[in-house]
Amino acid sequence: MVTDEIAAPVRARLAVTAAFVAHGLLGAAWVARIPQIKEHLGLSAGTMGVALLGAPIGVVAAVRFAGLIVHRWGSRATTIAAGTAGALSLVPLGLSWNLGSLICSLVLMGGSLGLMDVAMNAQGVAVERGYGRPLMSGLHGAYSIGTLLSALAGSAAAHAGVPVEVHLTVAAAVLVLLLAVGCRDLLDRSIDTPSEPASAALDDASRPPDAPDAVGSVGAEGSASGRERAGRPGAEAARAARWPLIMLGVIGLCSFVGEGAMADWSAIYLRERLGTGPGTAGLGYAGCAIAMTAGRLAGDRVVARFGPVTVLRTGSLIAAAGLALGLALAHPVAAVSGFTLFGLGVAVVAPVTFSAAGNVPGVPAAAGISRVTGVGYLGLLGGPPVIGFVAQGVGLAWALAVPAGLAGLIVLLAPAAATAER
Repeated sequence: MVTDEIAAPVRARLAVTAAFVAHGLLGAAWVARIPQIKEHLGLSAGTMGVALLGAPIGVVAAVRFAGLIVHRWGSRATTIAAGTAGALSLVPLGLSWNLGSLICSLVLMGGSLGLMDVAMNAQGVAVERGYGRPLMSGLHGAYSIGTLLSALAGSAAAHAGVPVEVHLTVAAAVLVLLLAVGCRDLLDRSIDTPSEPASAALDDASRPPDAPDAVGSVGAEGSASGRERAGRPGAEAARAARWPLIMLGVIGLCSFVGEGAMADWSAIYLRERLGTGPGTAGLGYAGCAIAMTAGRLAGDRVVARFGPVTVLRTGSLIAAAGLALGLALAHPVAAVSGFTLFGLGVAVVAPVTFSAAGNVPGVPAAAGISRVTGVGYLGLLGGPPVIGFVAQGVGLAWALAVPAGLAGLIVLLAPAAATAER
């Protein structure tokens, strides 16, 4: 048992599930209102594109420091505080009066989402340990459900003519209430410190050379003591943890490049390359999203039965082969099927990767997750533009083959996820 609160595993699991749902609700709360906000502010497509960079900038900045923040305040407090800040950012977002105010609101929301992402995944890892079986895939499925519900609610509000500021203010109030009530049984901060000896080495790595050691020595004695501690097995474990975290980060990047490509380019491929109608063009990403949600909801049982490494390899092969075949046949039905199989194949990549990062020996869960998330988000944010550049040179069909190749790379790197078995 990690903490006393795991004596009530159902409450802890419900609390972290509520956090994942809230994260999905928050991230998608304003998406359906983007056209109205753009029109209200009189922004061009290019200027709106600049504004949309605010959220990614906030995410990347927050993820970089998330491990330190969680170490200082704990993943429970960080999850609730970051989620609340993100929810409150919806109010100025709906009231934006110019480009600058919109960007500032999006930076705040993105930073809150990034910080909450790391903290709630650290909570998920701890709850998973308490249960002694995989749970992360189901938690990420709850996030997907929250995203879907929020998108549908936003579309309904837009269709009903509800003013943007009213819609987002109500959404903020609902999210604050959900976080306050639903997340009160998150585990306390004792889960955020690893018991392995490498944690001491990590502390030493951040200690100035002349800082007091554990018994108050300074100067040469302190430095000698630090060198002595650095030679202990914990330091070796900390160094050994770097390569698994790097490989896990690359796995996340490979998956997130594909997710971003499906979201931004699948409809364009179906519409412009295969000549489908507007309604059919949207089926590519819809199939991918639905398959990903279903795969995550069923993923915990599959991972428990076959193990994380086998599931990563098999799923990645399905994603790579399905997408490649769908593109090669160059038919709308085949393409939609390929996008759907890709979503199914990569569904458990993020949950398994985060679980593995949170269980690397000697590394606090939040620190491991923040490092892997930081690399993975580069794929989610940078992948779609790269696909566009490649498409400019060789065509969109070949550009969309890049995610298939990256899925194949996951097959080779999958052994790095073995720590998820802990």
